[in-house]
Amino acid sequence: MRWELLNSNDFAKAVKETKVCVLPIGVLERHADHAPLGTDVLIAHSTCVEAAELEPCVVFPGYIFGQINEAKCFPGAVTIEPKLALELLENVVSEIARNGFKKIVFYNCHGGNWNMLNYFIQYQLYEKRDYTIYMFNDSFPLDGDKSLGDEARKIVSKYPCHAGEWETSYIMSVEPGCVDLSNVDKEPGLPLGRLSHIKGATTAVDWYADFPRHYDGDALEASKEKGDALRALHIRHLAQFIKAVKQDTVAPALMQEIFDKQQKLTEM
Repeated sequence: MRWELLNSNDFAKAVKETKVCVLPIGVLERHADHAPLGTDVLIAHSTCVEAAELEPCVVFPGYIFGQINEAKCFPGAVTIEPKLALELLENVVSEIARNGFKKIVFYNCHGGNWNMLNYFIQYQLYEKRDYTIYMFNDSFPLDGDKSLGDEARKIVSKYPCHAGEWETSYIMSVEPGCVDLSNVDKEPGLPLGRLSHIKGATTAVDWYADFPRHYDGDALEASKEKGDALRALHIRHLAQFIKAVKQDTVAPALMQEIFDKQQKLTEM
């Protein structure tokens, strides 16, 4: 169920029946010369909507205000001031919870968001809140099978990658007319290793050092057929994850335990 398409009464009913809201997260950024700026959020939202058909939940509109400072030098990127990005996400999550959802799933499709989102989840324990956030990642197994990533690598040669075979295939499945394969760079996006002389370091330019074209992989190998298979795989895994979140009672209880201990300390 799509949040924005529900009327107020149906929305209230959906909250009671599903108890879970999924937030599809991406950004607006360059995807080489052939794929759309909104690739990440289009993939995220489509996957969440279809997963919600298998395991009922409410899907928030596509969220584009992630971390993408590394693409600020390219046309079309939308970057948010870092402090505001966290505050905005906090506000959105708080509004989702205020509307009755006590379990919120993050479904992120932009690699540059992971550090920000992991930190965001870590500081959920800073002050008391009455909801729990669960973030999906590719290591989630499906019915005891291998992880999503392992299964995806049976369909495409490189997973994950940026604007390469897997991501181009996927967006071709979601929005078939928005990819211009005639613009695919004939030279694959291979890591340049320009920071390989400082092994073990992390810098703000790590991604750009390897992929200055914002192209990782080989989109010439992409196809809608591969995208359809990848899409079905992601939808299946996410639906199972949502089901597991619905059934979970441990994470909320542990959060409450920590908040209770924090309160006792303040009363001493």
